[in-house]
Amino acid sequence: QVQLKESGGGSVQAGGSLRLSCAAPPGYLSGAYCMGWFRRAPGKGREGVAALYTSSGTTYSADSVQDRFTISQDNAKNTIYLQMDSLKPEDTGLYYCAAAPTYHGRDCYVGFPVKSWGQGTQVTVSS
Repeated sequence: QVQLKESGGGSVQAGGSLRLSCAAPPGYLSGAYCMGWFRRAPGKGREGVAALYTSSGTTYSADSVQDRFTISQDNAKNTIYLQMDSLKPEDTGLYYCAAAPTYHGRDCYVGFPVKSWGQGTQVTVSS
């Protein structure tokens, strides 16, 4: 288990932007891990949004957020980000940061098998 701490959620109008942050332990992003974001919309199950292989920086995004959301990492700050632009009401939900070890990124993809979860941060998009 790794401690992950999210921040950056909030309420915006449709078309607006938010940036989520997820802080990991020092040095974590220099290793071979899959990190990413999941969300749970009201009345729905948890779904993968984006993922990142920390060793290479390779990123993956769900079709529903392609070209609107960008996942990135800052090794110096031990933090990954989810930049969310052109937000829609259907993006509303509780967003979770997640992480897991991975062997050469083979099991790093959107919705990857998670070993550690953050506590979640709420994103609300109004129409």
